[in-house]
Amino acid sequence: MNIVLWIIAAVLAVLFLGVGLMKLIQPKEKLVASGLGWAENYRPETVKIIGGLEVLAAVGLILPALLDIAPVLVPLAALGLVITMVGAIVVHGRRREYPRLAANVVLLVLSAVVAWGRFGPYSF
Repeated sequence: MNIVLWIIAAVLAVLFLGVGLMKLIQPKEKLVASGLGWAENYRPETVKIIGGLEVLAAVGLILPALLDIAPVLVPLAALGLVITMVGAIVVHGRRREYPRLAANVVLLVLSAVVAWGRFGPYSF
């Protein structure tokens, strides 16, 4: 199970690092044009904050355990992603963006599995 948790954490880290950097680097208008329609309802600063939190969570899923420095940050990062995905589910549900809603549910479940595993029976 430990290997499965590492794989899930790595997949989540790569994914959230990519989308987080995209939100940090690209202007809001370009994000909206590329399919992130929800961003038009938020200030550019808010979109950047969300992107920054996603990047921090991606780093927090891997580096603390890899470097054996404060590995308790791994389940905390996963818990942060669970909270982020709850927010995303609410936003996409209100906008009736059902394909994105389904993806957010999958990411929430994967993040919850990592948080459960690293807080519980497979902690570092």
